[in-house]
Amino acid sequence: MSFFNKIIVAIVQLMPKTMVGFFSKRYIAGETLDSAVELVRKLNDKGIYATIDVLGESVRNKNEAISAKQKALEVLDIIEQKKLKANLSIKPTQMGLAIDENFALMQISELVEKAKENNNFVRIDMEDSPFTDKTFNLYKKLRENYDNVGVVVQAYLKRTYDDVILLNKIGTNYRLCKGIYIESPNIAYKDKQVIRDNYLKILEAMLKAGNYVGIATHDEYLINNAKKLINELNLTKDKFEFQMLLGVREELRDKINLDGYKIRIYVPFGKDWYAYSVRRLKENPQIAGYIFKSLFKLKR
Repeated sequence: MSFFNKIIVAIVQLMPKTMVGFFSKRYIAGETLDSAVELVRKLNDKGIYATIDVLGESVRNKNEAISAKQKALEVLDIIEQKKLKANLSIKPTQMGLAIDENFALMQISELVEKAKENNNFVRIDMEDSPFTDKTFNLYKKLRENYDNVGVVVQAYLKRTYDDVILLNKIGTNYRLCKGIYIESPNIAYKDKQVIRDNYLKILEAMLKAGNYVGIATHDEYLINNAKKLINELNLTKDKFEFQMLLGVREELRDKINLDGYKIRIYVPFGKDWYAYSVRRLKENPQIAGYIFKSLFKLKR
């Protein structure tokens, strides 16, 4: 992150919570499920898909994890009732992975089973490195019984290409992103172009193995090279989709959509919006820049 963006993030963290909320509104659907449903409907009307996430992670006890699961079940129910073009994203620690791995497996199995009944899908998000192996182990156990579940991998981790070679063998459905958590240079690449190169190397391995990939990025370099790779492999458009965060690079989102590619937007909602907002600001300097421009009404 540049010195300029570090200053912006520091200033934002000193602002009153209500002010942070004002500038975070474009990146979060709201505090309620109804607000997420309304936003997803607007996206669907444009032909854009969504993945809905109830904000919250690293729960402290099983009761909190059970409550989080119930909210996720409500999301699956409302998607089915309203016939939304959307699926569910979850954080494994929100479901209790940091408390008890078997408990988390039971929790997430219930969600995946419900999604299967509704002909829907659950995406297991990836968190920071202490949970990488635990998340993959969880996913592999779920794949023994379900095919409507996928996982996220992060291109900036040095281990990810080797992980993907193994995950390809079980028909993994991926979301491939660069990675947002602050990790040690011992385990994560830090150079922008090195991360890009690794991203494309990983993507090629996934697609050549016949696996479905959510190509999650706002980087036009990666999007253009992904399209080039897709054309070289002569893939049909049902083998992949593009994915982006809510409120980021909307003009690029709309162009991808108008070009006839499937695109899915990550739609978070919930009362834990503040922690999510601050973390996004720390980890995504682009968003810090957007807030600065909003503050001073500068043209993007």
